[in-house]
Amino acid sequence: MRKRKGDVPAYTVEAVEEDGRLVDVRLVFQEGTRRLCGRGGPRLEQGLAERFLADDPEHGLPVLLGLGLGGGAALLRRRHPGPIVVADKEAAILALSKTPELAADPGVHWIAGGEPEEVVNALAALLEAGGRKRLVPLLHPVYARLDPGWYREIDARLRAMARFRDAVDYAKFAAPEPRVLLFDAPYFLTIEVKKALARLGAVVSAFPVKEEKRGTGRFVEDLLREVLAFRPDCILTINHLGFDREGALTGLLERLQLPLASWFVDNPHLILHDYEALASPWCKLFTWDADTVPSLLAAGFAHAAHLPLGTDAERFAPPAASFPPDHPWRADVSFVGASMASQARNPFRALALWPDLTRNHGEIAGAFAAEDGSSVREFLARRRPELYAAWKALPTREARLDYELLITWEATRRYRRGCVEKLMDFHPLIVGDAEWENAFPDCGRRWRRLDEIGYYEDLPRFYPLSKINFNCTSAQMKGAVNQRVFDVPACGAFLLTDHRRQLDALFEPGREVVCWRRPEEIPELVERFLRDAAGRAAVAKAARARVLAEHTYEHRLKTLLASMRETFGRA
Repeated sequence: MRKRKGDVPAYTVEAVEEDGRLVDVRLVFQEGTRRLCGRGGPRLEQGLAERFLADDPEHGLPVLLGLGLGGGAALLRRRHPGPIVVADKEAAILALSKTPELAADPGVHWIAGGEPEEVVNALAALLEAGGRKRLVPLLHPVYARLDPGWYREIDARLRAMARFRDAVDYAKFAAPEPRVLLFDAPYFLTIEVKKALARLGAVVSAFPVKEEKRGTGRFVEDLLREVLAFRPDCILTINHLGFDREGALTGLLERLQLPLASWFVDNPHLILHDYEALASPWCKLFTWDADTVPSLLAAGFAHAAHLPLGTDAERFAPPAASFPPDHPWRADVSFVGASMASQARNPFRALALWPDLTRNHGEIAGAFAAEDGSSVREFLARRRPELYAAWKALPTREARLDYELLITWEATRRYRRGCVEKLMDFHPLIVGDAEWENAFPDCGRRWRRLDEIGYYEDLPRFYPLSKINFNCTSAQMKGAVNQRVFDVPACGAFLLTDHRRQLDALFEPGREVVCWRRPEEIPELVERFLRDAAGRAAVAKAARARVLAEHTYEHRLKTLLASMRETFGRA
């Protein structure tokens, strides 16, 4: 006697055979006897299979909820090119009806128990692995009565999944106006992106992303509701904001065939460090640094493209109001930026348990700053294999990231300090953190410092008050250009910046941008352009014209959406 929990009746089984062949199974209950299939048994099971074969066999994964006598499974294996699944927990019936041929068939996946939610999750994994679009439940009517809490529950869940998939299986980028679901958070660039999309005429829904809810069941449920209601052409996020490390959300979007655009405005490898399962054919990465495109493709991402930074030309524009001659923001030459001292100190402290790695970090950072590449791990593998081995041996991905950040930010700190020191003869104004006070102990008060000012409200008014706005780029980007290269000329102000390989494709050297290639060139260029007001004005005017023509966020988002349409659009 097979005992069952709850109100599911217990039964025993008896084989019904003709000429030594199983033709039915008697189910003997306390209150009486039923037949598994009865007179029309084979036709009933084959009818379930026939309906599937007539519907959408190419894209569907059939799930037999109850094997029965095996007639439906046998027919599907003869006529269906793909695999099938049998979800059946009736061990006593299976002992009679599960033939050796079916049991040994690699195209038949068996699920023999578990809670309905576990079964549905296992089926979803099989669907994803098989590359098919939907699960198609084929519920044997007798099994629905044997244990409705199991078979009917699974059937209902699979049908709900199919309805949802049908609801999201719509043509992407079919209309002229793209529909963009933007992952929204108080994060750099999201404000500019929302405004630029609106000015382009895109239809935008801002989906709030909170760190504590990212990757949770509630987050996914809210996102699915929003997808159903809004029917976006794509999701857009900045720096992969909103995505979990394990790749669950990436896998979900892949199953939904919902395109994702992720625009990296910081080093993508420092953000995606040791993350798993993030590569997907439905994900396209855009990176501010063209040098990272090959390594992203090598990491398994099917689509990666260069998309540099830009500016919000409505916010960063020549000021309408004038400032008094003695305004504290006025300067011959200024630099706006962090000293990077605390940024380097924080990962150093986090690595206190590994002093052998941090002991000579300054020397390593200096060597990395002098290298052309922007990947710390590649630098270590090439130049310091013993440190690379120690880095790989760190026990957590967070510790490995901390070491990469330590070297990157210490290299930036040293490089930035060395460049800004070249300005000291011109009494520069430095706008940044208090740790700048410790950077130049031998320079007396030949310079002055102001605390950090607001990016959105203050910087557009600050830049035009300096004759020369000085720029030196972070060590996380050896070939790309940073935000200041676009913001300063958008305000009609003059910029002096370090040369980066990708700069020449954005501005005409000499006419639209003035660069130095070695820090030793800085004093001569500063002195020259402090004397040449007309030259500064000509460069600033030409650079602003270039920015307005090619380098606003509208230009960047127009390029991004066109690229997404080309990759993922279908009729």
